[in-house]
Amino acid sequence: MTGMNENPLDLLPEVLLTASAVLGLLLGAWLPRRRQWLIGALAIGACGAGIVAAALAATEPVTTAFGGSFAVDPVTATARVVVLGGTLVVLALSVGPLRADPRETEFYVLLQLASAGALMLAAAQDLLLLAAAYLLASVPAYALAGFRKDGPGTEAALKFYVVGAFLGVVMLTGVTVLLAAGRTTSYPGLRTELAEAPGGLVAVGTLALVAGILFKAGGVPAHFWVPDAVQGSSAPVAAFLTTVPKIGALAAFYRLAAVPLADADLPWADLVAVLSVASMTLGNLAAFFQQDVKRLLAYSTISQVGYLLLPVAVAGRSDLGQEALLYYLAGYALTNLGAFAVVCALPGADAIDDYRGLARTHPALLASLVVCLLGLVGTPPTAVFLGKLEVFSAAIDGGQAWLVVVAAANTVASLFYYLRWIAPAFLVRGPTGASRATAGTAAVVAYGAATASVVLGLLGGTVLDVLGGPLAP
Repeated sequence: MTGMNENPLDLLPEVLLTASAVLGLLLGAWLPRRRQWLIGALAIGACGAGIVAAALAATEPVTTAFGGSFAVDPVTATARVVVLGGTLVVLALSVGPLRADPRETEFYVLLQLASAGALMLAAAQDLLLLAAAYLLASVPAYALAGFRKDGPGTEAALKFYVVGAFLGVVMLTGVTVLLAAGRTTSYPGLRTELAEAPGGLVAVGTLALVAGILFKAGGVPAHFWVPDAVQGSSAPVAAFLTTVPKIGALAAFYRLAAVPLADADLPWADLVAVLSVASMTLGNLAAFFQQDVKRLLAYSTISQVGYLLLPVAVAGRSDLGQEALLYYLAGYALTNLGAFAVVCALPGADAIDDYRGLARTHPALLASLVVCLLGLVGTPPTAVFLGKLEVFSAAIDGGQAWLVVVAAANTVASLFYYLRWIAPAFLVRGPTGASRATAGTAAVVAYGAATASVVLGLLGGTVLDVLGGPLAP
């Protein structure tokens, strides 16, 4: 333990979020039901302060904390800002529907703890911390999925938990095997040791570890929980589950590929390429004929994982991979949350046909929906458009040009089911779903997210310049 850096300020955003969750839980036990919204305000304040702290920390030199197990570098800084920003959006979507709910405090606490787990995933530079972060990001999310305690919510939580618990055990098995192979759990140490370790042992440990990461990312073959959990959850929780955990998981995946597994004698790039193709293709095919809008977005988010795995496949072989992944994560988070904000704003519109006549009743909401859905396709000038260009460039630069061809074909194919959702909104007559009064805060969030997606796309060059830099040693 000699020389261990235990400065809590290196983890200030995480400390703020966790402290807010603990304090909120204590205060919620004493506050009357009509004052529980103060816990939500505390959570919003913690997220805002965490973003400021993360931005300030990003100006400091790259370092590690707590014996090198926690990295403070550009990947961590970007994940902090995007995760905390996404949590802020979900809190804004939740405050209205949860007002005076008997378990309002518990919701805010669970949301913050799950977000803290995503932050730890992104910064983990030790297998043991990665496993702990997996649990912290997962257990509160199980409770959030079944928060409504109705039939669909209970089924969603049960499926989510069973898959998560099983793959969590598989992941811990992978950690154990890699510890046996490399005689350490530290990423830098594993990079040296795994290069000399038996190939079969490293392969088994790596596959088991990747299974857990893919569960949090929602990628194939660990994607089975996604459609049921998203459909059965409330719309704000669905927005959270399809966005925030992915950021931490994909950042963790990239760090694994770039540091401990970089020199291992494994066909690592080919494995990730296969997972990428499977995720984007199966996600798109399953989304083609979905009628429930949350289920459609669930399959959409599986396909997005496929695109996001492109820079992971070329980690260490392309200088463009890190910037491409981080920028795409930010653009995807904004755009996906914007689409779910429209769903939250129209609580009576559960199916595609319920959006008939939306152009007449809520034209501004339809405009936001069009920007977000076409943004998920990769239509200029949205952020996802530039994000896809960057990940395609990184894949070509890393020698995976065939992946770009497959991804481009999937991008064109995905346009079909997004247009299936948009087209009925322009019909003159529509049922009651699209005509019901909107949730005001959710509508404002939808407008803001759609606008921010376009602004981020227009300012992409400037943003990409600040996403570079070395990973923590």
